[in-house]
Amino acid sequence: MVEYLVIGFIIFGLIVGISVFFLAKKIFTSDANAIIGQAKAKAQAIEYEAQNLLKNGQFKIKEIELELENKHKEETLKVIKEYEHKLSVLQTKEDKMVQKIAREIQFIEEEKQKISDLKNKLLIEQQSQSKLHRQYQEAKEKALNILVEYTRYTKEEAKSLLLKYLEDELMIQKSNMIRRYEHQAREEAMKKANYIIAQATTRFAGEFANERLINVVTLPNDELKGRIIGKEGRNIKTLETISGVDVIIDDTPGTIILSSFNLYRRAIATRTVELLVEDGRIQPSRIEEVYAKVSSEMEEQILQDGENIVLDMGLGYMHPELKKLIGKMKYRASFGQNALGHSIEVANLAGIISGELGGDEKLARRAGLLHDIGKALTQESGGNHVSLGMEICKRYKEHPVVINAIMSHHGDEEIASIEAAAVCTADALSAGRPGARREVLESFLKRMQDLERIAMEKIGVKQAYALNSGKEIRVIVRADLVDDAQSVVLARDIAQEIENTLQYPGEIKVNVIRESRAVEFAK
Repeated sequence: MVEYLVIGFIIFGLIVGISVFFLAKKIFTSDANAIIGQAKAKAQAIEYEAQNLLKNGQFKIKEIELELENKHKEETLKVIKEYEHKLSVLQTKEDKMVQKIAREIQFIEEEKQKISDLKNKLLIEQQSQSKLHRQYQEAKEKALNILVEYTRYTKEEAKSLLLKYLEDELMIQKSNMIRRYEHQAREEAMKKANYIIAQATTRFAGEFANERLINVVTLPNDELKGRIIGKEGRNIKTLETISGVDVIIDDTPGTIILSSFNLYRRAIATRTVELLVEDGRIQPSRIEEVYAKVSSEMEEQILQDGENIVLDMGLGYMHPELKKLIGKMKYRASFGQNALGHSIEVANLAGIISGELGGDEKLARRAGLLHDIGKALTQESGGNHVSLGMEICKRYKEHPVVINAIMSHHGDEEIASIEAAAVCTADALSAGRPGARREVLESFLKRMQDLERIAMEKIGVKQAYALNSGKEIRVIVRADLVDDAQSVVLARDIAQEIENTLQYPGEIKVNVIRESRAVEFAK
């Protein structure tokens, strides 16, 4: 019985084991299929995502390529435009240079032709002179023989007499020839000078700076006037004492006036008042503090201005003290014309003129800039600006041409170089042009009246007019009292009296006109 039970349990165990095996195998198979399905799904998802990433990458690559292509086109277009612009500029410069060279070649050819003509003329003159010399020797020998034959003179005495007569005749011919060639040389020199001056004035147009004797400071409100005056006038007295400037406060709304002939002091005082007005604290100690600060800043500013001017004009090394004086000329005026503006204008004109004459343009500009350097010292040191400028330039080892230009531009020394002559000419151009300098109206009118009075006092003068801002006096004389020769003498007498009695810038042209009229009526 037991055996049957054991066998039954064994059979049951086998059946259960087999069932469990098949059941486990089925479960494992289904799980494996599920895992494989999930893996395939994940693989498909990864593949899809990879394809998307690939497409996006390709799209971005195309965008980058397109952007780079557009940028390349823009850069290429920019480079082409810049190249075309530079090419246009170079072409313009080349055309100008070609035109200039063509003009110079034409001028040289004309000069060569003139020289050739003069050479031919000289050869002809030499041949003519040789022929005349032979004729002269023959005539002299013949005249000697006649004198010896028909007079009591010996041959030596007759020769001396004849030579004296011929010497007088030749002296007259020589003087006539000299006058003719002098006239021709003067005309040629005048043409050349006019050409050079025209070139200089057309190639440079400087700014005009007219200086006044007052500066006007605008105030936010009229209450500040009382604060500027201060208690019992202490503030305004302090400001006037330390600055040397007259402070004028009147009924004009919102403004005060600073008056002084010294532009430098006036500029410092103006800046001081502006800072005090901005700050609002106006009292004697504060005024002194602000004034000291502005003075220090002004010293630095004028040195910087001088350095910038020297650098802009390409003048090379210059002593710092000279640069400082150049900057200080900005605050100096002569006849209402700013000294620094005048000096810069003279420097540019002198450089152009010197270049036309074959001189050193850079040295001429340097001399032109420094020719009035003494004016920066005259208000403090006194004396003649020519002497002061010469001393300061010698002290700092400036070029002898610069010193000669300083001394010669007012006639204190003879002109010794092309550059100095260019500076003198440029100085006359800058100072003499209409409107560059202004005078007090009363003195100007008095000078005009004196010019006309001097002319009208002469015998035979009918009318006299001062023209061209006093640069010319036109005198009309009576033809029945003054002949042509006397007109020349009269012009010289009037010019001499003007030189001796009047003071004026530049020169005055005396133009004497003699006109004879015959009037008759047909009835």
